[in-house]
Amino acid sequence: MNFDFPAFLVAATLITGLIWLLDAVAFAPRRRAAAAGGKVKEPLLVEYSRSFFPIILIVLLLRSFLVEPFRIPSGSMMPTLLVGDFILVNKFAYGIRLPVLNRKVIALGEPQRGDVVVFRYPRNPSVDYIKRIVGLPGDTIGYRDKTLYINDEPQKQTPIGIYMGVGSGARETGSQEKVEHLDDVDHRILINPRVPDFGFGCQVLIRGPVTVPEGHYFAMGDNRDNSNDSRCWGFVSEQNLVGKAFGIWMNWDSNHSGFPVAWDRIGGGID
Repeated sequence: MNFDFPAFLVAATLITGLIWLLDAVAFAPRRRAAAAGGKVKEPLLVEYSRSFFPIILIVLLLRSFLVEPFRIPSGSMMPTLLVGDFILVNKFAYGIRLPVLNRKVIALGEPQRGDVVVFRYPRNPSVDYIKRIVGLPGDTIGYRDKTLYINDEPQKQTPIGIYMGVGSGARETGSQEKVEHLDDVDHRILINPRVPDFGFGCQVLIRGPVTVPEGHYFAMGDNRDNSNDSRCWGFVSEQNLVGKAFGIWMNWDSNHSGFPVAWDRIGGGID
């Protein structure tokens, strides 16, 4: 079972706030009158509610409308993001949404091609996924011979060399590392020439060119042969967007030899 942290924050904020308010309006005046000027002792529940309410409220506001942390659990976005990366996501990049309801109330922007985004997995909205937006509404997307096609145009790839993975990513050692030129966004990808185009084990839904419908996006992992993405389950609805990933604040991979923290990744941006 997935723990619904946003719902917990909303509930905790309401409960602590109501307890504090109810006591301040109804019960605290009676205690002060009964004490006749003496010291008034607050009930423990009220004391805790008064102490925790502002803290929980601030966390709720920050997490819902500004920045939310996530941890990368898989290698589908290698080499851009590694297993164990802790990232920050801009929650207002694509509009202000109400917590829990996920309803947009203020439109501020739309995903651009090349953005790395967090979204709710279409087949299980309680699970968050992170991929790169490669197809915008109205685009025709195809993928063949390890090459992404957008509106019938192959997206140029510049070879870098053979990838050498570390820690949990060591299994990707031997893959070809390339720079994909996606409009004005240059980003690295991994290609495994030893497997077919759709060699990541999912039930492929999209093989040939497909047009992205309005209000939807086509998302792919940078680790092209090991990513469960739009090629497998279809499009990402605008309603499922959570935010834009923009920075790495920590990396912790227990499979690293030696110390599990990759210090050189801390504070890095996400291209």
